[in-house]
Amino acid sequence: MKILFAILSYLFGSFPTGYLIFRISEKKDIRDFGSKSIGATNVLRLKGLKYALPVVPIDLFKGFLPVFLALKLFPDKRFALLCAFLAVLGHCFPVYIKFRGGKGVATAMGAFSILAFHSFLLSLATFLLVIIITRYVFLGSLVATLSLPLYIYLFKGDIEIIYLSFAVFLIIFIRHLGNINRFIHGKERRLGEKAK
Repeated sequence: MKILFAILSYLFGSFPTGYLIFRISEKKDIRDFGSKSIGATNVLRLKGLKYALPVVPIDLFKGFLPVFLALKLFPDKRFALLCAFLAVLGHCFPVYIKFRGGKGVATAMGAFSILAFHSFLLSLATFLLVIIITRYVFLGSLVATLSLPLYIYLFKGDIEIIYLSFAVFLIIFIRHLGNINRFIHGKERRLGEKAK
């Protein structure tokens, strides 16, 4: 039963929200445009707020539901942590679209909203603050997920959740290497700048 649930956590996380919304509206692959990501930020740049808004709650839910159900169905916190990791992995490397997905931030935040709620709120506040100051979404994402282990340590002190948060940060960091490279070369777009 656990093996099946773990597989379903990955498959649920793999649901390519932004990809499908863009595909339905434009009949094109969003990964050919903008930052090449299927996340809400790229949808926002390419299609506007109306199309980007549904992406965020659905991607959050992709991380929230597997963890919520795992904690309810199985008396095993470590298994819930595994399901959280698999959901994020699914979003970043979705089987449905040849493993080329998003950055994993919203799905990760959905998972941590269950695992470490107060730390999640602080991380979300950090994300928004960095974006307000710099208007770089990628920078907000990296600072927020990097600070998450510290917030978990301060509020919850659960070493296993801290390990998970580090593992998730590493995935998110790897997924943002393109953004980091563009930023270094002065080509990364700020929030509000249209993709070409």
